Amino acid sequence: MNNQRCSTLFHKARGRTRIIQCIYVVGFMDLFGVSMIIPLLSHHVKALGASPTVAGIVGSTYGILQLFSSTVVGSWSDVVGRRYSLLTCLLLSALGYSLLGMSSSIALFVLARIPVGLFKHSLSICRALLSDLVSESERPLVMGHFNAASSVGFILGPVVGGYLTEHEGGFYTSSFTCAAIFLINAGLVWMLPWNETLCHRNGTNSSNSTSKVCHENNCNKSVHNGSHANSNHPVLAVETDPAYTAPGKHRGGRMSREVSLLQPAWRQLSSVGSKIHMVASSDMWDLFLVRLLMAIAIMLYYSNFSLAMEERFSLKPKVTGYLISYSSTLGALSGFLVGPVTQLYGNNMPPLLLHSTVLTCLLIFLYAAAPSVWQVLLSSTFFAISTSIGRTCITDLELQRGGVQASGTLIGAGQSVTAVGRVLAPLLSGLAQEFSPCGPPSLGVVLAVAAVGLLLIRIPKWDGRGMRKMATL
Repeated sequence: MNNQRCSTLFHKARGRTRIIQCIYVVGFMDLFGVSMIIPLLSHHVKALGASPTVAGIVGSTYGILQLFSSTVVGSWSDVVGRRYSLLTCLLLSALGYSLLGMSSSIALFVLARIPVGLFKHSLSICRALLSDLVSESERPLVMGHFNAASSVGFILGPVVGGYLTEHEGGFYTSSFTCAAIFLINAGLVWMLPWNETLCHRNGTNSSNSTSKVCHENNCNKSVHNGSHANSNHPVLAVETDPAYTAPGKHRGGRMSREVSLLQPAWRQLSSVGSKIHMVASSDMWDLFLVRLLMAIAIMLYYSNFSLAMEERFSLKPKVTGYLISYSSTLGALSGFLVGPVTQLYGNNMPPLLLHSTVLTCLLIFLYAAAPSVWQVLLSSTFFAISTSIGRTCITDLELQRGGVQASGTLIGAGQSVTAVGRVLAPLLSGLAQEFSPCGPPSLGVVLAVAAVGLLLIRIPKWDGRGMRKMATL
């Protein structure tokens, strides 16, 4: 009997590992395809006859749609399940990029950006799925690896896109190639071994005793893959399929994990609304405000980087490009450092978030006051690492405080907050550049200091998991 339990846990752990590895591939291909298109969009819309003002308005369409749809689509993935929501987003994104490849007018270009703006949330759903599949202690490591894989795709994509653009009809070829990549991703997601991980993660004594028996029977692979996690944290995959109902949870009850995709639209909308209301009424404003302040500060750091390097140090664009590529490569590789660093902190995220925020603030100040290119190179080296750790850390804290039952809603809300930063950062950067080339990073220092101050005030009110401490009677 015990050997049968060990075998079951081992096969489920293997299925979970295969899903995680496939999600890494999906993340890589996603940003690889998108980054083929991004550098070409402004050139194409101008080639269609758009004035700079119209091009700016058209370019902002995507960001505005993302701002309002991130939380809704993330919450919808909590309701109908990761599999069907991820497939929907991938297929509709493929449709959008196919339309982009056929755009011969500004109207068609805008039409093509609508499905992409509304449903290009595949990476957010992938992160929510990863948070479902792993325990709390494993989550920073897995998220770091996923971010690293995605960043590598974002670095390599422009190289392929630039090569295709040199040929006749290069933009259209790149668009259809991107659409094909999203279709391949959809096929990969469809073929994932979902059923092998349909087991509710729990920390009961029976689960621990089973893991102990597995250990005694040399089922070390099962232990290594998460079946021997902390007793207070789930260790196997939660329900990721809408047809699944956990033992003891009746369908339609308050604790039901997901609603079937075939349920009426009004019921799905009601569930989405309740989850969004739950996040909006939660006491997480401090984390979202820190995310907003740091997002704007980081964007201000990069906003006029090329222009500042030319004006301050007379660097040629080619050298600046090498510097940006160096920083981007470090940012991608630093995803592999997230796991060891969180283990060094004992998975205590609040102090790690504080220290990474302080380091980011100091590095932005070092860049703003840099007297030489070598100091800029030094700041860029550690800046890529600190921001990578900070992004993973704040996402993990949001999931800890909000719970994995609403991981899609929480990650979507975080993306919406970041989208607000994308809207505000260019405006603030333009205003700051009126005073000095160092204006944007200097303003970024001020915002980062505000984020540090907020964390110093709020962290003492949290417990080790970032939850607000309850007053003792």
